[in-house]
Amino acid sequence: MLSVLLVIVFAFAVGGIPFGYLTGRLVLKDDIRRFGSGNTGATNVARTLGWKWGLIVLLLDAAKGIAAVWVASPPGPLFPVADSAPLLRVLAGVFAIVGHMYPIWLKLRGGKGVATALGVIVMLSPPGTLTATVAFTVSFAVSRVVSLSSMISATAFAVGHFATAKKAPLDATQLPLTVFAILIPSMIIWKHRTNIQRLLNGTEKKFRSAATGCQDSASEETPVDDT
Repeated sequence: MLSVLLVIVFAFAVGGIPFGYLTGRLVLKDDIRRFGSGNTGATNVARTLGWKWGLIVLLLDAAKGIAAVWVASPPGPLFPVADSAPLLRVLAGVFAIVGHMYPIWLKLRGGKGVATALGVIVMLSPPGTLTATVAFTVSFAVSRVVSLSSMISATAFAVGHFATAKKAPLDATQLPLTVFAILIPSMIIWKHRTNIQRLLNGTEKKFRSAATGCQDSASEETPVDDT
């Protein structure tokens, strides 16, 4: 029980490390939430500071998910609990993503969990990672809309899980990942609810990375998706 509690606390704390915010402080000497969409995710960093900084934040946010699941994976460095490995790994992944969405360091104002979820599924489901990545790539190539592509990617992961699990999604070995495949895509879509409204209204902006410097403040730009 102590191991489970330690996993949850560790994953939530690591998931909440606000790399987008810290990058803004480093590069802009300012709060990244005052620019672009007003969010801390990799998309807003790319739109505000350029794609290179956005890529760095994307990789760092994904690394949070990887680290959380790795620590909970036997023989992990801190929590070698072999008999509960599938559940423990999924718990670590879920709380890393929740930590990114609601970081205690920023008064629960975080990103939308997509990048951290990518890191988590790299560890939990390599085939699901491939499915989600292909879905995002195709959608983004066609639409150039990050929010739409993120939701399609999350949905594709869920559909892919049930397709590969076939008749056994509720088996003991599959159940934790099945719950994950329902819960996390649902949370990601919920976090994109304002984007959904703009998509329906036809006002959602296509992605464009900042060429140089920073863009206008958040108050002067319609919010867009952040990871």
